[in-house]
Amino acid sequence: MTFTFSKLSRALFTVATLSSCAAFTATAAQTIPTITPKVLVVTMFGSEAQPWLEHQQLTQNYEIPGLSREYPALHCNETGLCMVTTAMGYANASATLTALEFAPQVDLTNSYIIIAGIGGVDPDQGTLGSAHWARYAIDGGLTHRIDARQMPKDWTTGTFALGSNKPGEKPKWSAGTEVFHLNDALVDKAYALSKHVALLDSDAADKDRQQFTDSAKAQSKPFVSICDTISNDTFWVGSKIAKAMDNYAATLTDGKANVCTTQMEDNASLTALQRGADADKLDFNRILVLRTASDFDQEAPGQTPIEALAANGSGYEPAEVNAYRVANAVASNIIIRWDEWQNGTPQ
Repeated sequence: MTFTFSKLSRALFTVATLSSCAAFTATAAQTIPTITPKVLVVTMFGSEAQPWLEHQQLTQNYEIPGLSREYPALHCNETGLCMVTTAMGYANASATLTALEFAPQVDLTNSYIIIAGIGGVDPDQGTLGSAHWARYAIDGGLTHRIDARQMPKDWTTGTFALGSNKPGEKPKWSAGTEVFHLNDALVDKAYALSKHVALLDSDAADKDRQQFTDSAKAQSKPFVSICDTISNDTFWVGSKIAKAMDNYAATLTDGKANVCTTQMEDNASLTALQRGADADKLDFNRILVLRTASDFDQEAPGQTPIEALAANGSGYEPAEVNAYRVANAVASNIIIRWDEWQNGTPQ
């Protein structure tokens, strides 16, 4: 015997099915607990995330719609620590953090957010494995650029501010995301809590840093400091670009920024987080940016930029481990002393 639905039966079946699905969805939404991290750590790729996964028992895994396909979950533990991985570059960083902060099951309104990743370092200000907390994050990509082979002969760089006519001039218009100034009191507190952390080093990193014979800091053992970071989707290397980026940062901040690290996400991440703060999803005064040095951003004496790029590698393990050690010194203090931190940065 063959059974068929009449049009009325089909309509009733469809309505009943949709009603059941809606009821199930509502029930499921009600049963998902709200995730309220005391500290959210933001990493950019797998090897930055690995130390957190290995040492912090982040066994509570929540798949959040809109996160990276490669890193689809928010990882948390019972103490109030959570960690998310954005994937590399501006697009991934901004998309992941936007999805996370607007996820209905995530509440970041009281969370401290620590962006903790690796990057390049100026050999006059740091060394392989060193760790640097930023007060300023500068976008090095929102610029005009003329190829150096075609720029005026009296220019030292083809990079200059938007709306300006030459390097060193102030921008006449902007995107509004070129400069982020983080909470000075929080940065100072993070440095105070982490400046004596034991940092990983290696023989290979020490050998590579000794090539910088003109810089005592480059040749030193890893250390922790406060200095600023410049973002760009382009992984650039070379002393001439580095100088241009330094000058550009000085122009945008009236000389206040002291750029020492380079990376590929932070201004995008901070833009997304600022949007979240504007929507009352989080407190922008509770954000920290830490970058640890996996490589030098320019060539050593007697080296070419392409040789410097090819030589990058010995600093990666120390940088990844030290990003965890330094950031965790702050994260653990916040969690253990939450009664002192919950209303804002303690004195």
